[in-house]
Amino acid sequence: MIPGKEAVLATMQRVAPHVHRTPVLTATSINTMVGGDVYFKCENFQKMGAFKMRGATNAIAQLSAQALEKGVATHSSGNFAQALALSAKAKGIKAYIVMPNSAPTIKKTAVLGYGAEVIESGPTLKDRETMLEQVIEKTGATFIHPSNNMDVILGQGTAAHELIEEVPALNYIITPVGGGGLIGGTALATHYLSPTTKVIGGEPFGADDAYHSLKAGKIIPPENPQTIADGLRTALGDQNFPIIQQHVTEIIRVEEEEIIAAMRTVWERMKIIIEPSSAVALAALLRNKEQFKGQRVGLIVSGGNVDLNQLPF
Repeated sequence: MIPGKEAVLATMQRVAPHVHRTPVLTATSINTMVGGDVYFKCENFQKMGAFKMRGATNAIAQLSAQALEKGVATHSSGNFAQALALSAKAKGIKAYIVMPNSAPTIKKTAVLGYGAEVIESGPTLKDRETMLEQVIEKTGATFIHPSNNMDVILGQGTAAHELIEEVPALNYIITPVGGGGLIGGTALATHYLSPTTKVIGGEPFGADDAYHSLKAGKIIPPENPQTIADGLRTALGDQNFPIIQQHVTEIIRVEEEEIIAAMRTVWERMKIIIEPSSAVALAALLRNKEQFKGQRVGLIVSGGNVDLNQLPF
């Protein structure tokens, strides 16, 4: 069941007092490269450095007092782990986070810093899910999925909601695609608040399950995704996929070199730190720039949590 406009508006009211209203930035040099007007919705300036704070905040706000007592749990390679940990801390409840042993050290350190309990698992999605089941059985915590949970999806859509309020009459909004929470929430908010705006996803060739799923009309899980965009190595879910099918126009795939070049462009031209997953949206725009010539394009900069010891340039 796809939520209606009332749910989108109610989510914005619920989430707004607890998150930053992030800035929208522009760069003349990037506009020149594209031949259009590009508006960067900078969720790298969000609390904990990524848009995922929005979804975690909304999901926790919907829990009963009984559920809150036992805390929350999730599995995540980084950004949602930090978001849930910080949201739980703000609410004064316990958070249990299953993180793969391959997750960046900077992200593990941040999660621990927010007071959550980190439980390490093997690197695969199956490893994470198995470990999470054990944690939930032991603690009774409520599982909040990083992307396949409608409260999370609606929360993530508040970034696009703010962008549309600040920059009306956009022709396109482009987001990276990983688990589908951001693009699903963006597509919902855009559908109700700016129906003429098209929503497009950017995805690495090395983790292009959303591209294939959209073409096939059913979820095709990723097989051993390989990409520098570590936040996008996840699978779509049955909650967000129907929204993507109905309200996302297309998915543009990009090469690893294009992701690195886009990331570097933002660092150099805009003087802001973005992570590789965020750069995928700009990489998609630059790859197909003829399509966006003369257009007003919003980009959701999903996050800025970079391990400075592992820079790709």
